[in-house]
Amino acid sequence: MDETPFPGEAPATTAARLASAKASTVAERRPGHWILAADTLVVLEDRTLGKPADDAEAARMLGLLSGQEHRVVTGICLLRDAPPGRAEVEWSAVRFAPLSAEEIAWYVATGEPRDKAGAYAVQGLGARFIQRIEGSFTNVMGLPARAVYRLLTETRNSGLALPSPSCC
Repeated sequence: MDETPFPGEAPATTAARLASAKASTVAERRPGHWILAADTLVVLEDRTLGKPADDAEAARMLGLLSGQEHRVVTGICLLRDAPPGRAEVEWSAVRFAPLSAEEIAWYVATGEPRDKAGAYAVQGLGARFIQRIEGSFTNVMGLPARAVYRLLTETRNSGLALPSPSCC
């Protein structure tokens, strides 16, 4: 699936659109099942950073994030059979420490930045570069747990046949 934002598309709209497209694709193969999908983007000023195409792009993204604060947006979509389903968008702010060229080269060489929005994994080795998070840590990981719980609870409370969360 092409995850490129449309020209002029707001990051929250892109994340929600991609989450919905992912859910719809799976729902076509799994009729009658509830599908939860998500898509996460990193936003630095007016730039949207998705997944790096290669190690050189990962290093470039990390260089841009070095010493900066950026925002992370995740769109989630819950649906059964066909769109539109129910959707949420969650935002968090992340402050990166300044990174040396050696730190960037080391981190890229680990392979972890591949297939990660913004070229880092907050739950992995990339955690050492994070100075501060405002908002949901699980959102920065790529699946905002509280927003998912809220979406599942609202769906269940609306009378739709959705299994109850195991904890409540």
